Amino acid sequence: MLELANTLSTSLQGQTIQNRVREVGINPNYWYAVAWAHDLKVGKILPIRIWNQSIALYRDSQNQVQAVENVCPHKGVAMDKGKVQGDAIVCGYHGWEFNGQGECVGIPYWNEGQKLPCAQMKPFAVQEKYGLIWIFPGDRALAATQSPPQIPEYDDPNCLMIPLGAAFKAHFSICNENTMDVFHGYLHQNLQGWFDPVLIKLGETEESILAEYRVSYRGFLTKLLGFSKDGGITTKTISIDYQYPNYINKLENVSSLYLMRLPISRTESRSFALFFLRLPIPTWLLNPLRRALQPLILHLLFLPFLHQDIEMIESEQENYLKDPQRRYVEVNPAIIAIQRLIVKQYDRYRSTDQ
Repeated sequence: MLELANTLSTSLQGQTIQNRVREVGINPNYWYAVAWAHDLKVGKILPIRIWNQSIALYRDSQNQVQAVENVCPHKGVAMDKGKVQGDAIVCGYHGWEFNGQGECVGIPYWNEGQKLPCAQMKPFAVQEKYGLIWIFPGDRALAATQSPPQIPEYDDPNCLMIPLGAAFKAHFSICNENTMDVFHGYLHQNLQGWFDPVLIKLGETEESILAEYRVSYRGFLTKLLGFSKDGGITTKTISIDYQYPNYINKLENVSSLYLMRLPISRTESRSFALFFLRLPIPTWLLNPLRRALQPLILHLLFLPFLHQDIEMIESEQENYLKDPQRRYVEVNPAIIAIQRLIVKQYDRYRSTDQ
């Protein structure tokens, strides 16, 4: 909550960006969303990457998700080239079998009764929640001390949920700054997006940045979302809560956005977003319309905005790579706060890992 945070100035002023933020890694001692649960089919292996670490996901015989290092300790072959057999993941090269703890439990050409070799893959804490698969890539002993964000709207019958995924050829810091940066409404003006943003509150803790902006809307979006009956100008407050490593954004009395960021490498990121909209429609009428409204709102409202954002984010990354020493100027203190937190979290992990 903002009142519990260190309150920061909301004044806009020029500050030089420290480019180190474009190079740092993650603090792995948090839960990260890595895949949609429906993409992990029974009997299949789903490879994912989180900050240069390849992980193999699979479901065991009880339909529980397991996550192990995607490298066989025998020959180094990727485990996703193999198969799932009962509770085991089986390497496609020699048929070595491993359980969800990464332990070798069988070799097809091994003598019966003979002790198996000490071959171990790294296992990862994993859970399935809110239609997503979450990985804790850090110290497994710390997994119970953290949790994915709470999403109370997930089971709220009055909310229309719209899942949305995206891929970016950019460092996760650039993607995170885009989410915090309400001032880029200029980019979306042809879509009748928001305008005249004003940063009104800003606060920080060791793990979060919370900003509040006052923004204005007009046009067909105000009618679609129930802001205004005639499409006239409406002013709302939007709160953007960056709870490392995820976002919780809320538009006053209208919507909530839970955006989970997956850092893949220094130039690749993904996001998994759950958007909840409170439409001016009674629940009895909303229920039969859900399946029709989800793709309609996705294509009319989200994808056009997202495609414009991706173009700018990837351009920013491309030009950074051309000249990493070039200095850039930022005026939004919320962006500077985001950068500071990302670097601080990485440095904190590095200091405890050594």
